[in-house]
Amino acid sequence: AHIDHGKTTLSDRLMQFTKTVAERDQQDQLLDAMDLERERGITIKSHPVCMSYTAKDGKTYQLNLLDTPGHVDFSYEVSRSLAACEGALLIVDAAQGVEAQTMANLHLANEQELTIPPPVENEDKLLRASVFDSIYDPFRGVVSYVRVMSGSMKRGTRIKLFHTPKTYEIKEVGVFTPGMTKRDELFAGDVGYVIANMKSADEVKIGDTITDTTHPCPEPLPGFKEIQPMVFSGIYPVDSSDFEALKLAMGKLQINDAAFTWQSESSVALGFGFRCGFLGLLHVEIIQERLRREFNMDIISTYPSVIYEVTKTSGEEIIIDNPCLLPESQEVQEIREPVVRLYIMIPGDYIGEMMKLVMEKRGEMENTETIDEERVMLTCTIPLSEILIDFNDKLKSMTRGYGSMDYEHAGYKAGKLV
Repeated sequence: AHIDHGKTTLSDRLMQFTKTVAERDQQDQLLDAMDLERERGITIKSHPVCMSYTAKDGKTYQLNLLDTPGHVDFSYEVSRSLAACEGALLIVDAAQGVEAQTMANLHLANEQELTIPPPVENEDKLLRASVFDSIYDPFRGVVSYVRVMSGSMKRGTRIKLFHTPKTYEIKEVGVFTPGMTKRDELFAGDVGYVIANMKSADEVKIGDTITDTTHPCPEPLPGFKEIQPMVFSGIYPVDSSDFEALKLAMGKLQINDAAFTWQSESSVALGFGFRCGFLGLLHVEIIQERLRREFNMDIISTYPSVIYEVTKTSGEEIIIDNPCLLPESQEVQEIREPVVRLYIMIPGDYIGEMMKLVMEKRGEMENTETIDEERVMLTCTIPLSEILIDFNDKLKSMTRGYGSMDYEHAGYKAGKLV
């Protein structure tokens, strides 16, 4: 659900109740492994954990839980995790009530048609495992986090992925309790990790399907789509001699965060650096912090921008993420900018001010919906560049912290853009 509604805290209690974690190792926000997550009290990465629970009927059940982020910039993490699940637990804070993100996550779960039935295994028993995350271990190579949908996998099984041509041999499989715990075999329904002889990060695409090379499944599992970055910013090393080290750090970060993209670029003022793509502003901030902390990089970044599409008078189509690349105005037939559909949940008293803000930002109102006696949901379309920098801050201060927003991308729109 929304940020600060207690998802990670509930995960903590479940682990305590099922005695997955010994009392002496128990700490708050146990699944938030990153320092950044603990400091800000938010979840950035999804975290899997495998729990055993002995019920009143005497049987022992296995519960696989994925704790997901609440912030809109990390909704890609949520949609990937939902593709690996059978059921979703939507948490709403009794004091705060339903927020814009709660609705967005509910739609995500409905799109996956998630319910609470017992898991059903595919009849053909062929190996199908969905890769929902991966990390890079300097000693063991790529560690893939998987949800086994059907079949089983163990050490020595020869596997392949759908989006890369190579085949691999599994070296180790296991589950998270919440640390990595080795197992002899992973079966249908298990959520765990696979270590095969994968040397580099780009060999495994997050969202891909692992299958057996001898008896492969005919088609990959649904739910794999490449994610498109929406916000671009340049990241440069303060000391130009750190360029290679920064390049290495970015490669490692990308394994752990598939939504982050980068390519080399150079600037007259800043020297050699990278043009990076992100999902949103919080995402930009978090990646910069992680580069500084996890890789001790001293970096500077440029003002965030979005991608524009330009049709030239010659009929040529070009894509521009930097104003200095814009052709001369007489060569431009049309410029299109990315727009988003914005869902704003606010107390009814602030509706007039909010509409004024949307108009100021070149937005158009589509719909106003009353949720309950207190709150309304506004739907509007607005250029992405207008909500990049300070829109959320203005929304929060205007509504004394009670407003919340969520957005989805709604294509490109032509306009008079200079």
